[in-house]
Amino acid sequence: MIEVTNLTKKYGDHIAVDHLSFRVEKGQIYGFLGPNGAGKSTTMNIITGYLAATEGTVTIDGKDVQKDPEEAKCAIGYLPELPPLYVDMTVREYLDFVAELKKVPKKERKQQIDEVMEMTQITDMQQRLIRNLSKGYRQRVGLAQAILGYPEVIILDEPTVGLDPKQIIEIRDLIRKLGENHTVILSSHILSEVSAVCDHIMIIAHGKLVASDSPENLQKLMSGSMELDLEVKGSIAAVKSALQEISQIDRIEENTEASKNIAKLKVISKENADIREQVFYALADAKLPILEMTHAEKSLEDIFLELTEDVAPTQPEKHKLFSKRKRLEMSDVAAQQTEASEEEAQPEEEKKETVTTKEAESYASHL
Repeated sequence: MIEVTNLTKKYGDHIAVDHLSFRVEKGQIYGFLGPNGAGKSTTMNIITGYLAATEGTVTIDGKDVQKDPEEAKCAIGYLPELPPLYVDMTVREYLDFVAELKKVPKKERKQQIDEVMEMTQITDMQQRLIRNLSKGYRQRVGLAQAILGYPEVIILDEPTVGLDPKQIIEIRDLIRKLGENHTVILSSHILSEVSAVCDHIMIIAHGKLVASDSPENLQKLMSGSMELDLEVKGSIAAVKSALQEISQIDRIEENTEASKNIAKLKVISKENADIREQVFYALADAKLPILEMTHAEKSLEDIFLELTEDVAPTQPEKHKLFSKRKRLEMSDVAAQQTEASEEEAQPEEEKKETVTTKEAESYASHL
């Protein structure tokens, strides 16, 4: 459906998107997740053709967004983070205008507008000026314009930003409904939003894709060792003694809240070992009743932090030309003396790569 290959976007020395590659299949809700400044909106803008990439390609149903923009964009409905609304129009006037831009046939236009207004629950607002609508209703109007024309792919960039809890729940429900008939890409920095509605999550940090899988598989992938929270009737010493024969236990941590007759502990297994059954039988054989045993799985929040905190941005390469350009700010005499001393110290093969002052001046004049 959508294929992104080696996508890169640079702003001077800053790399906003760093050789990003992924594929979006038809008929699923994809979550594009990352902290603020990770490159999510930049990626969305490139996919939708609002922005040109420095390197790489985006194809939608085999159509290149840069080479065949009109055909590729026909398959997309897009809600930017700030919806492109004309505030002096009424809701219906605006949607009629969008339908015309999207070349929705005239005989179908009224019916489609009525349908998307009903889907987004803005029918009662259709004669009101957009400038008089609340943030939540403006977001709904933005969603309605994205759905108009019934595109195969709907891309939503931070669709719940600034909404109150009730509005967030309503938008969530609408996204789920859209996922029944469309491929949806949802960009957000709020993990709970993505995990609540998405079939597949892609995590991005500093413009790099660090993970791509279902929410369930991400949890399994990052779970590593198993952690069991135990509450057992008996002393801590007795519980530890009963568990010491289990070779797959890595360590046991005591809970300071334990009372005299109730032991509270955290039992951590060695990597990928499921120790629940062994723990149960060991304590049963020792006649130590288990009052509670909880498998403490890593939350998606924990996984998100682990995957993004250690990713460093790519540092741009330094080029000799820039150091030459800085020298232009010096006096002519000082610059010539500096160049002369450097060229004398350079090996013969490196001299061939040196940029002359004249070449640097010519380059600087074009910046």
